[in-house]
Amino acid sequence: MTTTSSTTSTSSTSSSTSATSYASSDVSSIDWSGLIDELYQAKLAATDTYSTKITTNTSKISAYNDASDLLTTLKTTSNALRAATDSSGSDSDVFDEREAYLTGVGGVTASNVLTVTAESGADTGTHSITVSQLATTQKVASSAYASSSSALSLSGSFTIGTEGGSSVSIDVTSDMSLSDIASAINNQSSTSGVKATVLKVSDSSSELILTTADTGETISVGDTDGVLKSMGVIDDNGDFADELQASQQAKFTIDGVSVTRSSNEVDDAIDGLTFYLTGTTDDGESVTVDVEQNLSDIKSAVSSFVDAYNAYREWALTQQETSSSGGASSDSVLFGDSTIRSINQQVATALTFSLDDVSMSSIGLSFDENNKLVLDESTLNSVLNSDPSTIQKLFSYTFESSSSDLGILYRGTSAPSTFKLDVTVDDDGNVTGATVNGESGLFTVTSTGHGLKGVAGTAYEGYTFVYNGTTSQSITVTQSSGIAEQLYNVTDAAVNTSDGSITTVISSLEDKNSDYQDQIDTITDRAESYKENLTARYAKIQAKISTAQSTLSYLTALLDSQNSSSS
Repeated sequence: MTTTSSTTSTSSTSSSTSATSYASSDVSSIDWSGLIDELYQAKLAATDTYSTKITTNTSKISAYNDASDLLTTLKTTSNALRAATDSSGSDSDVFDEREAYLTGVGGVTASNVLTVTAESGADTGTHSITVSQLATTQKVASSAYASSSSALSLSGSFTIGTEGGSSVSIDVTSDMSLSDIASAINNQSSTSGVKATVLKVSDSSSELILTTADTGETISVGDTDGVLKSMGVIDDNGDFADELQASQQAKFTIDGVSVTRSSNEVDDAIDGLTFYLTGTTDDGESVTVDVEQNLSDIKSAVSSFVDAYNAYREWALTQQETSSSGGASSDSVLFGDSTIRSINQQVATALTFSLDDVSMSSIGLSFDENNKLVLDESTLNSVLNSDPSTIQKLFSYTFESSSSDLGILYRGTSAPSTFKLDVTVDDDGNVTGATVNGESGLFTVTSTGHGLKGVAGTAYEGYTFVYNGTTSQSITVTQSSGIAEQLYNVTDAAVNTSDGSITTVISSLEDKNSDYQDQIDTITDRAESYKENLTARYAKIQAKISTAQSTLSYLTALLDSQNSSSS
């Protein structure tokens, strides 16, 4: 019997081999595995569309994440330049940062006398400092002992502390050495304010040194059992036998006013300034302290802002590139994307801001042919040295009120630049309500009775004003949002982790990919079941064909035998 040779096909969804290509009367020549796999792959072909969609979305998610990272950096650099108003804004407001510059007068080296740190928001100004005396700790010594580790054979107790402070009791036993007594004192030094050390004077001489933990303090002891007297710490009159250093207060002047402190670190003389006294001045000597805005940090903040914008702009340009055929290039994953296009437009609008003839060019900023920012450091340096407020005016949020009784606590993003706020109060001075240009329902009174909070869904959402007046007033509010303020709001609206536009798009794409994967998993499971059923079914067919072939072979042999015998 002649047989038809079979064609074997590899597993592929694009295979054009039909199931009939596997047909044969010779069961051994049929590629059962290939036949089953071809039908299995045909079922899986439905997943290709979903896989393509997942790949496309994954590329978009990656591009959106890149944009989010760059916009987050731009948000951070904008935040430093947007300026805080009351509690609104952030602690990183660069315009509030202060630097103390020291100059020695009369030949003294300023750094040998003191250093000064200035907190954010400290008042700017100039101060003249003289230092006549540094604060010191009190130090006293015991008698000399040949060994610090040998038992002193002393028993009893003594009290130790500082005058006006807490005292502790130290118990001494006969087996305790000089080092043991020092350890016993140090175990309670946080309460007593007195520390102990063992000073090795020579190989055969050690002394116990008692020192106040803080400058300006004096050691106070009680020695009922005579332990300290035996050690040579106090004499027969109860006075210290060997005072190495007397305690004293720091004495200095600020702008001619005498000041005394127990410490050389003084943080309560001028709000926002901390003085660290390290030396004294002679007659005719002083140190001039100039507290100014930290101009170098302002310059660095502007430079960082430019770098952050340019990095985002560079990324945005890659999303606008076209191929030689005129369509989007392979790298322009978000070509024409509405979310990115809207962000780019808002960013561009913010950079066109000007106020009172102050624009980017005023401080040395301009655009190149790709709309990247170029910084002229010479112009910026000149503005920093002459009028740094110009930079703040260009970048920051500003708020002005016709009444000193009204302040801003938090600010929103949508209120008009100028509006009239009519505030009403009761006989006790508590705010009862407010209208804006005669319209009510835009503000609610806070629980303090002195706050006005913008109603959600209105242009005044996000604003909270504090009113300290005692009578009703009509107040004109004027505000402006500089470049950094606008860009902060734009970038926050894009990357905010709860409802940012990019955050929302990424979440949506991830949800879609999850749904697509579920579809792929469902199709794959069905294809697997189909493959299992086919395998079982074809196994039965194969068995039947084998049985039929065996029967055919038997009949053929029987027929051949009969024909042979008849001949």
